[in-house]
Amino acid sequence: MGVLEKIKQIEEEMARTQKNKATEYHLGLLKAKLARYRAQLLEGETSKSSKPGAGFAVSKSGYGRAVLIGFPSVGKSTLLSKVTSTESAAAAYAFTTLVAVPGVLDLDGAKVQLLDLPGIIEGAASGRGRGRQVVAVAKTADVIVMMLDVTKSEEQRRQLEHELEEIGIRLNRTKPDIVFRPKTAGGVTITATVPLTKTDERTIRGIMQAYKIHNADIMIREDITSDDLVDSILGNRKYVPCLYVYNKIDSCSLEEVDRLAREPHTVVISCELDLGLEVLKKRIWQYMGFNRIYTKKRGEEPDLSDPLIIKTDATMEAVCASIHKGIVAKYKYAIVWGKSSKFAPQPQKVGLTHRCAQDDVISIVTKV
Repeated sequence: MGVLEKIKQIEEEMARTQKNKATEYHLGLLKAKLARYRAQLLEGETSKSSKPGAGFAVSKSGYGRAVLIGFPSVGKSTLLSKVTSTESAAAAYAFTTLVAVPGVLDLDGAKVQLLDLPGIIEGAASGRGRGRQVVAVAKTADVIVMMLDVTKSEEQRRQLEHELEEIGIRLNRTKPDIVFRPKTAGGVTITATVPLTKTDERTIRGIMQAYKIHNADIMIREDITSDDLVDSILGNRKYVPCLYVYNKIDSCSLEEVDRLAREPHTVVISCELDLGLEVLKKRIWQYMGFNRIYTKKRGEEPDLSDPLIIKTDATMEAVCASIHKGIVAKYKYAIVWGKSSKFAPQPQKVGLTHRCAQDDVISIVTKV
């Protein structure tokens, strides 16, 4: 029996099994086996060729990468043409885009690579329609922009989330707070700092045994599910922020547009009528985690025409390194004006561990 047949068999058994406290242990083991077989399937495909496939080997560039992913004819190519200077083939029939088409999205001075990927079809994670290559490229993204046709949105969203989940991409989730410490003997020791309501110790031990982990200390610092545990054991999951972009809103009622716009991680647009495109660009900026700051030379006004783009959680050390890698070694202190200053609106003298806020102005002083 091949790997695909084993995966299908386990999925059918899971579908037949009722979910309750009595079946929790059995389902946990099935999930562990399913994840292992899926990993084997992906590793087998990867080992066949070291190359990602013609049209998919696109080098990263700019401050980050956002990928457009969705079913055929939802408007990905049209959007790329609207918000970048790139011409991606667009037509009113499916499968217009056959390779990854890169464009450059200008987000207030931050150049972001926007990739238009071929439309996904059902079964993409299993290799249909070059789908595995598409979702593999999605793993390299800093942000996933999931394009949905507003008239078919629920079905499309469910299928796309399923395909991305199978390939190991977790949307709008953080990595489970679990720490593994392998050891040579002593069995498996489980320590939980919070009550576990979504799984139990018996299930955890069963999953560990399924992966042949017989000696380890496990520290669990949040209420996890068996899926979270499997993800932590495999260690190859990618946690990516995702924007659900509902296109063609001109074809549905205002009430439906309002309902969708209020859902989390959602933007509503119409590529045809240029509606919501600026809002989308601002949301991509937010999901990229960008921060804009300005530099100032001593005795001069700050240069507001050339902002420095950094990550929101970047320290002053990272700011210096982004300007020039030699500044950190000569760093003495920096003067900061803005929200991150303790004495705002007055400036503050700060060290390398200081974190800047949006639109701060900084003046770096180096050693002579």
